[in-house]
Parts: sequence; C-alpha cells; structure tokens
Amino acid sequence: MCTALNLAVLLLRVVTSNPDPSTRSRPSIIPTPPHLPPLPVTRLRKLRPVPSAQWAERCGAVTSWPCNRRQRGESRARGAAGPSACPAPGTTSTSTMPFDFRRFDIYRKVPKDLTQPTYTGAIISVCCCLFILFLFLSELTGFIATEIVNELYVDDPDKDSGGKIEVSLNISLPNLHCELVGLDIQDEMGRHEVGHIDNSMKIPLNNGDGCRFEGHFSINKVPGNFHVSTHSATAQPQNPDMTHVIHKLSFGDKLQVQNVHGAFNALEGADKLSSNPLASHDYILKIVPTVYEDMSGKQRYSYQYTVANKEYVAYSHTGRIIPAIWFRYDLSPITVKYTERRQPLYRFITSICAIIGGTFTVAGILDSCIFTASEAWKKIQLGKMQ
Repeated sequence: MCTALNLAVLLLRVVTSNPDPSTRSRPSIIPTPPHLPPLPVTRLRKLRPVPSAQWAERCGAVTSWPCNRRQRGESRARGAAGPSACPAPGTTSTSTMPFDFRRFDIYRKVPKDLTQPTYTGAIISVCCCLFILFLFLSELTGFIATEIVNELYVDDPDKDSGGKIEVSLNISLPNLHCELVGLDIQDEMGRHEVGHIDNSMKIPLNNGDGCRFEGHFSINKVPGNFHVSTHSATAQPQNPDMTHVIHKLSFGDKLQVQNVHGAFNALEGADKLSSNPLASHDYILKIVPTVYEDMSGKQRYSYQYTVANKEYVAYSHTGRIIPAIWFRYDLSPITVKYTERRQPLYRFITSICAIIGGTFTVAGILDSCIFTASEAWKKIQLGKMQ
C-alpha cells in the first residue's frame, strides 16, 4: 500500500512540474451548448506533497498494527480502537504496565471443569479428614493437660531446713500398754533421746490392753535410727508383745499429686500382727530427697524412701534382749525433682501443621497411585495398552 501511494505522489510531481504547453492554449473539446457560456480551461490541481518522514511514520504505524495481545487488551479496556491505540515503532507506550502482585501466587487455582471427581478420591478425602480430626483432638488434649517431668541431680534441695527432716509416725501396738510405749532417737552426730514425748500422743486400744502411738519429730540429715520400745518405762515387762500395724511413716511435707506415684509412705498398712510376739522388727530405710515444682514455680520439699525389713529374736550372754521396732535410716545423695510443664504454643502449632500437611500429602500420593492404576487398567481392558 505504501508503494502505491509513493508512485502516485511521484506521478503527480511529474505532471505538476512539466505541464504540457498545448493544454494551455488548446480550446476545450467539449461542445458548449449555445445557451451556456463556454467552460474555462482549468489546470490540474496541484497536490500538496507529503514529506516522506510522515509517510514512513504512517506506514510504520499501519504495518505495526495490531500490537501485541496485551496492548490490544489494554486498548479495548480504555475504549481505544484501531492502530491509534498502539505505540509507533521505536517508541514506548505513554502508559506503563502496573505491577501485578498475583505473579507471586504459587497456589494457582484450577477451574473445576478441568478436574475429575472419583469415588476413590471421595473415600480417601473423608478418611483423611477423620484422621486429621482425631490427631488434632489428641494434640489439643496434650496441649491443655500438664505433664510431669522428672530429673535427678546431686544436691541438698532444702538448704533452709537447718539440716533437719520432719518425721510423722503413726503405729498401733494392740498388745502393749500405753505406759510402756516410748520413742527413742539416736544418730551419728551423738544425739540420743530416750522416751521422746514432744508432739506425741498415745491412744489406748482394746480397753487399755493396746496402744496407738502418734508422733511428729525431727531428725538430723545423717544416718541414724528411731525405735519404738519399752526402754523408757520405769519397770520393764517380762515378755513385751511388739506385734504392730504401721498406719503412716512419712518424711518432710505432705505431697499428694495425682500424676506423681512415689514411695512417700511406703510402710503404710504394714501388718505384723501374726509375727512372733517376742521378735524385734528391723526396718532399713533409704531416704531420697524429692522436690516438686508446680506451674507457678512454687517448690515443695518431701522425701521418698525405700524399705527392707527383717524380724529376729535377739539374745545376749545375759539372756534374751528386750524386743523393739527399729527404723534405721540413711539419706541418698541423689535428689529427685518433679516439674509441672505444659506444651508450648509453638510446638502445638508445629505439630498441627505437620499432621495436616503430612496427612494430605500421603493421601494425595495414595489417591494418585490408585487413579493411575485404574486408568491403566481401563486402557488394558480396551486394548489400548500392550
């Protein structure tokens, strides 16, 4: 098209620059009616030449239209039409493209028309949701509940106690009078008390034939013993009956926590009523310091203990030794600490994300394998796969 226009312009230039002289004086060959004046001889109108640069620009604009697909879309959106909406060659558009933040979307949405639902996919999806719900409730229960963490270390936890341990003893002797029952304490620091009566109480049993002894006292944190005997009586009986039932023997503060199952009262319910009345009873205790720290950071100090016992009838060169109930103790250097803790929030969120992501991933792989296998089986049945 540009070539044809250029040829036309060239012909017009030739005609206007070299007019034929004969056309100026030659009369009109068109016959003039008698009632009309003759038509004047006119010259061809000289066309205004168009600069080649403008033709090149117009031709370039024409040849460059239509623009690319994005520019045509923008032109329609702005209401523009034709090639005037497209930039000329070598020039840039006056309106710049805005930055599209959606380019960062890595989760592109697929139209539902391009997906195919299956029965196996539905079954796997339902099972996957139920499994996720079960694991979520399990993790939520663990997050709400508190857990007890224990640790061992070598130290004296209760340094403010002054080197003392509180002891609580409750024992029944159904065949020994209360005036004969006494408590003796001795240890390796030289302490020796006979007939300890501070914070103690004697309750008669069986119409005065028996006695129930309850006492609260303190011992030093060194190996020693305390024993129930008739050594403090003014007159020693001939055959004291030391059969007994231990209701309570504990050290330190009372500690009853639901999730802590320790031996804080290991001798509770110990029954020696059927043993030899003249036998002595020896309980060997290993005391373990215990610390319990709750959620608020408050610490309580108590003691657990392990026990081994034996009974025997002791004799000396002068005859039979008066029987007694001995509690020989020693302290362990190992301290047990129980701490209440709750699962932190970040760990709970991490577990939930791992459960959801892992379950969906495994379910997706399983569904994909089943779908691929079913499609392959269909092709085999149709004879499309050899």
